[in-house]
Amino acid sequence: MKNNFKISKVATIDIGSNAIRLLISNVFDIKGLKYHTKNSLYRIQLRLGDDSFKNGTLSEKNHKKLKSTLKSFKLIMDINEIKNYLAYATSAMRSLNNGEKILKSLEKETGIKVKIISGKKESEIVAKNDITPHIGKTKNYCFVDVGGGSTEVIIYKKNRFYKSKSFKIGGVRLINDLVTDSTWNDFKIWLETNANELKKLKIIGVGGNINKIYKISGVKNTKPLSLKNFKNTLDKIEKMSYQKKLIKLKLNPDRVDVIYPAGRIYYFVLKTLSIKEIYVPKIGLADGMVSEII
Repeated sequence: MKNNFKISKVATIDIGSNAIRLLISNVFDIKGLKYHTKNSLYRIQLRLGDDSFKNGTLSEKNHKKLKSTLKSFKLIMDINEIKNYLAYATSAMRSLNNGEKILKSLEKETGIKVKIISGKKESEIVAKNDITPHIGKTKNYCFVDVGGGSTEVIIYKKNRFYKSKSFKIGGVRLINDLVTDSTWNDFKIWLETNANELKKLKIIGVGGNINKIYKISGVKNTKPLSLKNFKNTLDKIEKMSYQKKLIKLKLNPDRVDVIYPAGRIYYFVLKTLSIKEIYVPKIGLADGMVSEII
């Protein structure tokens, strides 16, 4: 029986501070309405933040790795007959002195055009993800997306966009001791000023680290992670040796040192706003970019 709808694939590339991701998604066009599902995900460890946050420049080694990664992604996209794609770079590339120049040069060599986006734009894209299966009909909710170099916060009040801000606080910055007390204080004041007034506010955690913390906690899918369980899980991670984190928790080597610092940021938000749980729908920038394409 012949399908009465169209099927295609799109690609989204997220160049972050700790890793680079390529997401291939299926797109179904049914009578003018479009839906999408994940097809495959490729994640490459490439900690660009170590270069950009410390020195503002990209090392020759990481420049070569970035070029090889994009070339590989281009081949995967060609094999999948991808016609539409988006490639965005976030905090690490924003912090480079010559980020735009590097990306223009790489476009000529790899065939992939990458755009550096602002923290605000990053927040807006993440918020495109559908989270109703997790939080229900809640009218007041807040996305917290912790990356290697920045934390994006976007608040919705009565189901409408209310406030958003990007803070230079992230897992890679923390392990390199690049977050000042004043930055933490600014973060705290902004949260208290813009979110404390909202009743029944629900916090939605976004990012690879919170996804892994959620899995380690043992909470079942769609159920929120309680503040107490969150704290116990963070304590468990902090006390474990490097080897046990790799083998017992099955963490990637590039996540071992950042998962606890990143977890502290989510926990800081919950404590600051006196909220007892966090929802973790396992979505991210690359997922939201799919919605932007279609």
